[in-house]
Amino acid sequence: MDVIFFGTPQFAVPSLERLLNHPELNVRAVVTQPDKRRGRGNQLIPSPVKEVALAHHLPVWQPTRVKKDAETLENLRAASADAFIVVAYGQILSQEILDMPRMGCINAHGSILPKYRGAAPIQWSVYQGETETGITTMLMDAGMDTGPMLLKAKTPIALLENFSELAARLATLGADLLVETLLKLQQQAIQPIPQNNAEATYAPLIKKEDYRLDWTKSAIALHNQVRGFFPNCSATFRTDPLKITATAPLGPAYWSVLPAELSSLEKEWAALKTDNAQPGEIVLIAKGHGPIVQTGEGVLLLREVQLSGKRAQSGMDFANGARLEVGEML
Repeated sequence: MDVIFFGTPQFAVPSLERLLNHPELNVRAVVTQPDKRRGRGNQLIPSPVKEVALAHHLPVWQPTRVKKDAETLENLRAASADAFIVVAYGQILSQEILDMPRMGCINAHGSILPKYRGAAPIQWSVYQGETETGITTMLMDAGMDTGPMLLKAKTPIALLENFSELAARLATLGADLLVETLLKLQQQAIQPIPQNNAEATYAPLIKKEDYRLDWTKSAIALHNQVRGFFPNCSATFRTDPLKITATAPLGPAYWSVLPAELSSLEKEWAALKTDNAQPGEIVLIAKGHGPIVQTGEGVLLLREVQLSGKRAQSGMDFANGARLEVGEML
């Protein structure tokens, strides 16, 4: 089966590698986003997918706008591919492109469709406190993740798992499901299933304001925000920005699902007096763990933070280094 792969970030790399290593699949070329300038030297950096493609001596096409790039459109048309495979490419394909391959365009999407259609499904599923997510493969149409579904694979989301960790697991899950989907499509062993639009939810691009922590929210809502939008959520500490990159909600609802190393906090939590504490106030510095902060509902342990211009550090190292005191406000 001849395929062309569309993808850009690290999330797409396991899928490309799995296709390249399968004896029944032939990746003819790769389409990825243009190189971007990054870092202090402002150097052009290729996408992770491009790096893999070049290592395998594949043709790489990088149109700024794939729908309008005459050369890329001609290359795609001339390839006469059986399928176009799309994994986190980052551009919308035109109907002209969707109609080119014999079997259509197949997308691996990071949610259980029709939930979390859109650009950031993994982040928003964690933010919303979902306990399960997965990958859905589908035949693409002109809509935003609205095409008929092919196969699904589900996986639980752990309470302390952040976006980056979950995305790495889903990338591997998606690679396996994509190969299974292609082979079953070739064998005509899959019946596409239309999505129920009434059940659809959306996962839009994340904005800067989504990273700001509001301590009047509940502890679990803040925890889900920190891990869903990892590593970018921030608060203010002594007038300076403070990134908060790992937390844990504390209380009876969580003791049974928190890891053993946090179980000692149950005794300290029981002795906490927070009736007069304000949201954002440090109510305890738990020895060996770090600061515990009052929220609008419940308390939150800061497991890892990052001061401006510094490396990430444990909550305990932060408390010691900053000489943090109970009663200080974030």
